[in-house]
Amino acid sequence: METIGTLRRNKNVSQSQKTTPYTIILAPNPSMMTGPGTNTIVLGGGVEGATVIDPADDNEEHLEAIIREGAERGGIRRILITHGHPDHLGGAVKLRHMLQHLGVSIYAYSREGTPDVDEETPDGELFPAGDDVLQAIHTPGHRFDHLCYYLQQHQILFAGDLVAGVGTVVISPPEGDLLDYLNSLKRLQSMNIVEMVPAHGPVITDPQAKLQEYITHRMEREQQIIQVLQSYAYGAVIGEMVPLIYVDVDPRLHPVAAHSVEAHLLKLEREGRVKRDGERWILTK
Repeated sequence: METIGTLRRNKNVSQSQKTTPYTIILAPNPSMMTGPGTNTIVLGGGVEGATVIDPADDNEEHLEAIIREGAERGGIRRILITHGHPDHLGGAVKLRHMLQHLGVSIYAYSREGTPDVDEETPDGELFPAGDDVLQAIHTPGHRFDHLCYYLQQHQILFAGDLVAGVGTVVISPPEGDLLDYLNSLKRLQSMNIVEMVPAHGPVITDPQAKLQEYITHRMEREQQIIQVLQSYAYGAVIGEMVPLIYVDVDPRLHPVAAHSVEAHLLKLEREGRVKRDGERWILTK
């Protein structure tokens, strides 16, 4: 792996086939939600050319860096989107325009999630990636249209927002669904993955431990919510629950935490374990 941004490792490469399976180009979109920025991925090479995953920002220098890296891998042939959040596709349309002479298309799970997509990408779709194959894996939860991409021979997963290099991932209904999210994490537990490259934060070198950590964290959070509801005989509204659950979290982040609590409550409602009475949530069993 190579990183372009604040760090770059120089390697001996040909103009058509890089010796490393992928390069990270950090997008210039740092924020409270994106951390240092979005990891744009360039991979592949050879006669099938390069693939870009999540050209995240339309900053000219960012897109030019992507194109330069693509040129070292035989030229960019396709743009893949993990999901339709702006910090993942912010530069996709402009990059496609800059590469229009090559006929480059944008691929994503659905036009509902990514209106500017040229080709919809179903679960299991395969893309060439140099001497390897890149497989699309539908992993809903963070968002209904979320895809991970799995480099089969190298056993590397480009995870989008399914996981983060640091911290956890926001599940925000109605686009996000916690039950789907947990099922997506469990699906990946059945796969041979030696490395996960998240869209935000550092590369994850112990993928199975991270997946289990995420599942355990969500189950612990669910128990906290249940314990809070047990102390309210007539139920509680989300605004009452958040400060009791997120005691050590900056109150400025409580509105974001409220989305997570809502996602948990909707999961429990689907399971018949809570019910709603107006804005109040009540344990049923």
